[in-house]
Amino acid sequence: MGLEELLALPATVNVTTAGRALGIGRDKAYELIRNGKFPVRTLPLGGTVRVPTVELWKVLGIEQCREAGVST
Repeated sequence: MGLEELLALPATVNVTTAGRALGIGRDKAYELIRNGKFPVRTLPLGGTVRVPTVELWKVLGIEQCREAGVST
């Protein structure tokens, strides 16, 4: 997933999308969530799990790019 695609993500994303951004598969992402080792806070909402995009950006260093004015 490229920087432009990461910056275009909505406020929250599903686990599959978050995993893709982190370079891991869906099954590994859910395993990490179950074990409390997913690198980003998750939001359990009923039968689904969402990941806050801004926190995903922080883990990936996107916030520093945006603050430094790096263009997409």
